[in-house]
Amino acid sequence: MSKVCATPEAALSGLLRDDMTIMSGGFGVCGIPAALIDVILDSGIKGLTLISNNPGADGHGLGKLFQHRQVRKLICSYAGDNALFAQQYMAGEVEVEFNPQGTLAERIRAGGAGIPAFYTRTGVGTVIAEGKPTAEFDGNTYVLERGLTADLALVHAWKSDPEGNLQYRMTARNFNPPMATAARITVAEIETLVPTGGLDPDHIVTPGIFIHRLVSVGTINKHIEQRTVRRRPAEVEG
Repeated sequence: MSKVCATPEAALSGLLRDDMTIMSGGFGVCGIPAALIDVILDSGIKGLTLISNNPGADGHGLGKLFQHRQVRKLICSYAGDNALFAQQYMAGEVEVEFNPQGTLAERIRAGGAGIPAFYTRTGVGTVIAEGKPTAEFDGNTYVLERGLTADLALVHAWKSDPEGNLQYRMTARNFNPPMATAARITVAEIETLVPTGGLDPDHIVTPGIFIHRLVSVGTINKHIEQRTVRRRPAEVEG
């Protein structure tokens, strides 16, 4: 059966339900599966647990799901640039589980590798370690962190062949590769679909064995969270 779907809606057909756990690739709004997120928005499913580096920005990416109050819990490492999420969290409407960024990445990688838990020194002696087992190794205290898995992972890639072998472009790679390995079902949103054999094997980051469905969305509008530019010389002189 072909993994290639005609539309983002078809790529997620039959996969969405209330109270599911979804991993969503991206960092800020870079490398996010925007078209697939819009399908979740339109589906109206609620009670979601989201695993992502951050909750998107106001009106962009995962931020849209907070506008429609579809999220119950967020597991992340950063929550800035989304005032609505902050309001819902402070009001007790959304639960949040903060992680040091490297710990979050390793929790996802561990989940994809079938590792149920691992020890790390990061977070020892802070609120991050509260309620978690600790152990001593070589005179240092380590805290036990659980691996993360999900019902569904949504990833964004630059190129793919019909088998789902993925290449990423620059910083849009971010959390996408580990998330692709850590869910029961992974759906990839791609910019360019190439024929089988059209990818250099040495440049494939995510093997197609991890990808269950994919959809080509072409070149998308890539939002910039904060655009900072220098004034032109003529403006300075004026």
